Amino acid sequence: MALNIVLVQPDIPQNTGNIARTCAVTGARLHLVKPLGFEIDNKHVRRAGLDYWDELDISVYENLEDFFEKNRDSTFYFFTTKGKRNYCDVKYIDRDFLVFGRETKGLDEKLIKKNYKNAIRIPMKENIRSLNLSNCVAIAVYEAYRQLDFIDLLQEGKLTFE
Repeated sequence: MALNIVLVQPDIPQNTGNIARTCAVTGARLHLVKPLGFEIDNKHVRRAGLDYWDELDISVYENLEDFFEKNRDSTFYFFTTKGKRNYCDVKYIDRDFLVFGRETKGLDEKLIKKNYKNAIRIPMKENIRSLNLSNCVAIAVYEAYRQLDFIDLLQEGKLTFE
């Protein structure tokens, strides 16, 4: 079981590193669509992801056409401030693709218009531009896993009593 997190042309390596860490600890797959604003081996990306890179399932695509071609027949949800559907109102299933745009511009409006029924919004105050990308991904991933009863995730911690 795994959700799929898609970052389209991410700009900020620290955000991608944080998102990679979220993917690693939840078992979500990370998909990066080029062009990237950094190299994947960039020390800032790895520093934010810490020692979780060995646990990460990651795919890199040359462009959106390449991404969609290789993931045909899938369900995609496009996270955008321009969406009308609340992210909590979506019924996520295993293997859905949660798609996020770059930090500076979001997703292209043509893509959003073409897929408007699956354009998803995280509610926020009016006149505030947006949440940080890594925060948006964390919110979305944990809502999807909550709906899936946190399947495959450890739900109970262990306390040592001496």
